[in-house]
Amino acid sequence: QFASVMEIQRNIKDKLEHFLKVFPVVFLTGARQTGKTTLAKIFAKKKGYFYVTLDDLSMLKAAKEDPKGFLELLSKPCIIDEVQRVPELFLAIKQLVDQENVLGQFLLTGSANPLLLPKLGDSLAGRMGILKMFPFSQGELKGKKENFISWLFSSEIKMKNFNKLEISKLWDIVLKGGFPRVIDFKSFEQIDTWIQSYLQTLMDRDIKDLAQIEGIHHFPDLFKLLASRSSSLLNGADLARTLKISSASVHRYLSLLEAIFIVFREQAWFANHSKRIAKSPKVYICDTGILCYLLKANKEKFKSDPSVFGFVFESFVAAELLKIASWMNERIDQYHFREGTSEVDIVLEERAGHIIGVEIKSSATIKSSDFKGLKRLKEVAKKKFIRGIILYTGSTMVPFGKDLWAIPINSLWES
Repeated sequence: QFASVMEIQRNIKDKLEHFLKVFPVVFLTGARQTGKTTLAKIFAKKKGYFYVTLDDLSMLKAAKEDPKGFLELLSKPCIIDEVQRVPELFLAIKQLVDQENVLGQFLLTGSANPLLLPKLGDSLAGRMGILKMFPFSQGELKGKKENFISWLFSSEIKMKNFNKLEISKLWDIVLKGGFPRVIDFKSFEQIDTWIQSYLQTLMDRDIKDLAQIEGIHHFPDLFKLLASRSSSLLNGADLARTLKISSASVHRYLSLLEAIFIVFREQAWFANHSKRIAKSPKVYICDTGILCYLLKANKEKFKSDPSVFGFVFESFVAAELLKIASWMNERIDQYHFREGTSEVDIVLEERAGHIIGVEIKSSATIKSSDFKGLKRLKEVAKKKFIRGIILYTGSTMVPFGKDLWAIPINSLWES
């Protein structure tokens, strides 16, 4: 194992280096405390980038008072950490980049998604590459760069052996989550204390900063409600009723939580693209450590109520797949499928429209009726369907007919 969290290689690193050879500005974004600053500092040292952070109050003041003058004084190429604290910098960066047009001149980091914050995104369209950084993946924690998605899309997959993963070990993995700060914690009390403080910081800083939202007191209840519905279809009207607020407010709050990467949505997959936005998306909490904290879940709860582990397990897989897709060169989109009584938890789609169906079962045994949703997806997708898999907690890879497999969960980081 690693001597310290600082030594763990981030799998996004190669893609970051590639983006800096393609764009004048690269924005490394992701939830607070996912390791962006650590990666930026390592990068600054290795590549000779000048580093400045807007968490430094004197720098923050200088950048706010004269964004253009502030940029002109920085040595280039440079890294500006926590850039979302001074949105005015984006326009000044655009003007500078338009004058000089040098690739890899600015590496920006920040804990808000510029695409969901109109002021920020517009100014740098076409000049800025955006990379998302997530909490640690299981592969990163084991020193591996997972290629699970590429493996699934490959022309054929062969039977493989995987190490047996004990269910209690899997419970530990999902209860801990992937935030760098919690990795070395030995007790769940430590993890709970850290997550409580983390969510408080989000409300005190990011949510207040970004939204000047009048309903900030609704967020603790909204967090808990979203946790209880993580990995299920989003019903805005139901959330609004429960919280006694308007549907418009619910959607505004959700967009904000998405902008700071605390939740992510999965649209419905249809063979017909124009229908995709119409159906309800599924909503997930970004990290199972946070999810388990909000649900007050622990090993005893998983043991006594397997259904709780079931939807936490689905959230875990959805987040791990997002992480793996984030460092791939090909674009992979993540959907879900629902038609009548047939459903598939996750549909992975590559650029040409070919798909993989992924069902998630927190069970150590699989029967052929578990493939009902995947078989329906195969009929609907026709030639676009490459294969369907069920990720489960057993230890052997089992074929269930043409292009249908049951695969152990640890294949995510072992394949």
